[in-house]
Amino acid sequence: MIREQIEQLLRETLTPMHLEVINESHMHNVPEGSESHFKVVIVSNNFEGKGLVARHREVNKLLADHFQQGLHALALHTMTPEEWFAKGGTAPESPQCMGGGK
Repeated sequence: MIREQIEQLLRETLTPMHLEVINESHMHNVPEGSESHFKVVIVSNNFEGKGLVARHREVNKLLADHFQQGLHALALHTMTPEEWFAKGGTAPESPQCMGGGK
């Protein structure tokens, strides 16, 4: 449910040409079925001329309410279409959790 809410909000506000919202909670020491850790791959013309920190701040600001309601972590991959195509249309895999017993 949270994944769908995040996806809908990002689609409506940033009109991405590519968007992946992946629940990675299972990779962390959280109860089964949790929706607290996500990887977001978003490719949008909206990021043109913005640095990485500004892009991440923009996404984090959009999801501020979700952080208040239990969202714990985001792995953000924010790219322009040109950057996306230069990387072959891929984003790096998330590393394994190093803490919390996993």
